Amino acid sequence: MTQITMSELLNAGVHFGHQTRRWNPKMKQFILMDRNGIHIIDLFKTLDALDVAYDFVKETVAHNGTVLFVGTKKQAQKAIAEQATRVGMPYVAQRWLGGMLTNFQTVSGRVSRMKELQEMDFEDTKASGLTKKELLLLSREKDKLVRELGGIANMNRTPSALFVVDINKEALAVDEARKLGIPVVALVDTNTDPDLVNYPIPANDDAIRGIELLTKFMADAVADGLLARDKGKTADKAEEKSAEPMAEWEKDLLNSDDSKKSEEASEKSE
Repeated sequence: MTQITMSELLNAGVHFGHQTRRWNPKMKQFILMDRNGIHIIDLFKTLDALDVAYDFVKETVAHNGTVLFVGTKKQAQKAIAEQATRVGMPYVAQRWLGGMLTNFQTVSGRVSRMKELQEMDFEDTKASGLTKKELLLLSREKDKLVRELGGIANMNRTPSALFVVDINKEALAVDEARKLGIPVVALVDTNTDPDLVNYPIPANDDAIRGIELLTKFMADAVADGLLARDKGKTADKAEEKSAEPMAEWEKDLLNSDDSKKSEEASEKSE
C-alpha cells in the first residue's frame, strides 16, 4: 500500500481550509482550529480517511469495478486526466454533462458519434463527398466531443465509484451518483457538506499540489486493485487447469499402472 506522510500533507498545504465565515458546520469534526480567520484541517483525520478510501478503491477495482475520476476546476484538470489515464480509468476534467450517469445511454450515443467522427479524414473532400465548410463544422463537432467526452470514451457502463475533487463544484456529478447509489470518494474542504459522500477526505480542494498528491494516491489505490485483480485471475486459471477432466489416454495409463502394481503385489505375496 502506498503511504502518505504528515510531512507531505503539510508541504502540499492540505491542512488549509477556507475562511471561518464560509465554513459548513458539518465539517466541525474535521477542523483542528482556526488561525487568522482560516480553518485548519486536522490532518490526523485526513490520514485516517485516506486509509479507508484507499482500501475501498482497491477492493472495488480488484472486483472488476471502475472508478470515474472527476475534477473540472482549473486546479484539478491536469491531475485528474493524468492520474486516471495512468491507471486506465475514465475521467471528466472539462465539463460535467447533465445525465452523464443518470442518462448514460444517451451519453453513450454521443461517445459513439465522437468515435465515428474520429475515423473521418477531414482533409479528403473528394472521398467524403462533403464541402469544405461541412467538413469544418464536423471537425469542430469532433473537437468539442473529444474535449467533453474523451475521458470516458472506453467507459461502457456506469462506474462502480467516483473520486471527486471539490463536491461543491461537482454537485451535479455527486447528485447523479447518489441517485444511482454509486459510492463517492471525495476531497471535502471546510465549506462543504461531508454527509453527501460515502468516503469524505478532509482536505484543501483548491491547492494544486494537494490535489496532485491526493489524486495520485487514489490512482495508486486503483493500481493496487488492478494488481490484485490480475492475481485473482491467475489463481482462477490455475484452479481451472487443475480441475480439468483427464483425457481417456491418461485414464488408461493410470489404470494400466494400477494393474501392474496389483499383479506385482500378488506375486510377492505368493
